[in-house]
This record gives sequence, C-alpha cells and structure tokens, in this order.
Amino acid sequence: MLIGRQHAILELAREVGRVLVDDLAARFKVSPQTIRKDLNELCDRRLLARVHGGAVLASTVKNVGYEARRQIAASEKRAIGEAAAALVPNDASLFINIGTTTEAVAQALLQHSGLMVITNNINVANLMRAYSGIDVVIAGGQVRHADGGIIGEAAVDFIRQFKVDFAIVGASAIDEDGALYDYDFREVKVAQAIIANARRVILVADETKFERTAPVRIGSVAQVDVFVTDRCPREGVRGLCAEAGVELIETAADHGGHAGEAV
Repeated sequence: MLIGRQHAILELAREVGRVLVDDLAARFKVSPQTIRKDLNELCDRRLLARVHGGAVLASTVKNVGYEARRQIAASEKRAIGEAAAALVPNDASLFINIGTTTEAVAQALLQHSGLMVITNNINVANLMRAYSGIDVVIAGGQVRHADGGIIGEAAVDFIRQFKVDFAIVGASAIDEDGALYDYDFREVKVAQAIIANARRVILVADETKFERTAPVRIGSVAQVDVFVTDRCPREGVRGLCAEAGVELIETAADHGGHAGEAV
C-alpha cells in the first residue's frame, strides 16, 4: 500500500507532470533520501518514471495534461527552442507541429523575418499571427480539445500540398533504439506527413522523453537531420545519430555545449 506522502506525490505529479527530489524534500520536510525511496517505490509500481533529478507521470496510453506538459522541463525547453530557432534563417518556410517543445521553438522564432510557417498547432498560430514578419498558414481538420492540435486526414492532405525548407517536430517518447512515439495515431499521421514534406527535419525533445512510453510509432531519430535536446542519456541513440549522420545538439551546460552548438 502507498503511504500518505506517496499518494500526495502522485497527485502532485498528475497536476504538474514532473516532480523533483529537492522540491519534494522541502515540501514534505523530509530528507532527499526519503523522497528518493518514495519515488523508487512509485516507479517500481509503474505509477511514475524516473528522470534526472526526479520523476514524471508514467503513462503508456494517455499523455499528461497540456498545462502540466508546459511546466515539465520548462527552462530546458526554452533552451532547446532557442537552439533550434538558431538553425532557421530568415526568409525560410517551415512546418511546426503539435507540442509544448515545438511551441518553445515558435517563441524563439518571433524575431525572425520573412518566415512562412505552416502549422497544425492552434497555439503556435495564435502566438505568431501578430508578427508582421511571419506569414502563418494553418491546417484544416479536427481540433483536439486537449491541446488545440489539428489532426486527422484533412490535416494530412493539407500538409501534403507543401514542400518546405524546415520541419520542427516533437515526440512524446523516445525508445532505446531511437524510435519516436506519440499517443494519438491521428496526430502521428500528420507528423509523418510533415517529416516527408520537409527538406530538413529538426527534432526537438527534452530528456524526459527518454523515460516515457507511448503506443504509436512516428518513425526514427535516424529519419531527422538534427536532434536538439538538453541531454541525450542513451548511448544507443547517440550512436544512431552518429551512424545516420544526424547532428546532435545538447543544450545542457554539463555537456559542455550551449544553444546552437553541437557536442
């Protein structure tokens, strides 16, 4: 049986998506070692999944709530967004798909000029539409209530009309073998069309995606041109990037790199 503190930790993870050892120790006035023991037990029960410094809500069939996802690794996502945006020149055309990390890229692109952005993400469209240097084209189709993503066959057909310079894509989970996964097969079909219709594909995903699982395969890290993350803790994925000629950019300071620098 879970003790009261473990129940509280689990409820907090459901609210915000990610919990950190030091924050939990201060919140419950116990030692970090005690919190680590709690997290280990919750992970053993597959209720949480361990990540660097804490844990995230474990789910294999349903994503964490959108607002909670925005809070998970927020500073890491900002750094990833800045690094990815630095790869996109002015006067470029690009796809931006659904996700909080892709939104961070959109935020970092706001000072660019001459961009044509095609997106199936209502949040990205709302963010960018007020900027005169950016033309926003939004896909048609079913709007998902949870996050404003536009999904389904109509969106796929719309995306296939274009051939753009760059695609900014995310994933909900990255497997040991470099496979990319998401939760909604309708969203995955749009992501696959985006990858197929871009000349250069930039994958953006923070380290927590290595600790999560999802049921629907998008493709592989080997299919992208650049992978921007805060840390890549999987040597197999690192080796796959080297073998497939994928540029790996890690933004975390403890990897000796910074935004936009390959390490």
